[in-house]
Amino acid sequence: MYWLPAILILPYVLLLLKIYRNLLKITPFNVTSSPSTYVSVIVACRNEQENLPLILNRISGQDYPGELFEVIIVDDSSTDNTFETASKNVSSDRFFVLKNSGKGKKAAIKTGVHASRGRLIITTDADCSMGKSWIKTIATFYEQRDPDMIICPVQLAENCGFFARFQELEYLSLQGITAGSAIAGNGIMCNGANLAFTRETYLNHLDDLHFELATGDDVFLLHSLKKDSSSKIMWLESKDSIVSTLQSPSLGLYLRQRRRWISKWNSYNDRYTILTGILTFTATLIQLACLAALIFNHSFLWIFLAILLLKSIPDYLILLNTTTRYGKKQLMRWFLPAQLVYPLYVMGVVLYSLIPVRNKGD
Repeated sequence: MYWLPAILILPYVLLLLKIYRNLLKITPFNVTSSPSTYVSVIVACRNEQENLPLILNRISGQDYPGELFEVIIVDDSSTDNTFETASKNVSSDRFFVLKNSGKGKKAAIKTGVHASRGRLIITTDADCSMGKSWIKTIATFYEQRDPDMIICPVQLAENCGFFARFQELEYLSLQGITAGSAIAGNGIMCNGANLAFTRETYLNHLDDLHFELATGDDVFLLHSLKKDSSSKIMWLESKDSIVSTLQSPSLGLYLRQRRRWISKWNSYNDRYTILTGILTFTATLIQLACLAALIFNHSFLWIFLAILLLKSIPDYLILLNTTTRYGKKQLMRWFLPAQLVYPLYVMGVVLYSLIPVRNKGD
């Protein structure tokens, strides 16, 4: 009876070990040709007047031929000077600034796609930055592999303190699971901050994007493509394809972001994603239950340690692989503290998500 928790956590361990084995198959992609695909880069943004000049500068400095790409900035009902800032900082007639024809990021991306001329669409966020070969790398990968969707890597900008390290480790863990599942052809998630897909693919799957929900423009498209056996979804492993995004500056903003992620869970219909979520949450609950039992009965110490060890093995392997690939192996010194805090964090996010949202603009 005492060892029942260890048995219940085994499905989670086996699932993540499978994802880890997939990560070992990843090989970096190298650009060996000059692509000629016309690309539309779409940046949906709201209240980003401070960040827009940087990303516009980054995109303007791409080593991709200017005649082969356009940039569409879509202002999603900003209350600051986002639209004016974008309009002032556009560097050529290849940059367009539009007002969202609907409401929310999904509608903004839809507005951008309808206005686009590119066969290949790349989406990113206004608070991101990327290297000069970003577009070239994605376009070359598209021409050589012919995928319907390309899932590209996203990492957090570095910062100081345990909270910053915790954010980075969690993000890298999610990136590991994203890459490991995508490599196996069974992607669980993706990130609209660095995502590419064909214009035709997006328009063909519009009906599955759940425009009634505020978030999920990326994951719902992924899940819709997975239902089509003819769709080709691929992970792009390349340092030149990485996008860096800002960390949440405060715990409150961090929790609100996670609440938005959780809010779309009930609308998921991808079985593998649902299974992964259930097993992860179950493993977290088992950890918390053993910790609570330990407080009242010290005989649970070995059970708690066994559970912690079992869960930590695949978590550690995935993070070690991902941090090594991204040149952030030094973050592993924070693994154990983060692992101990993580169950409390997950439960805190779940409880926080149950609090009614007073402000719809949150």
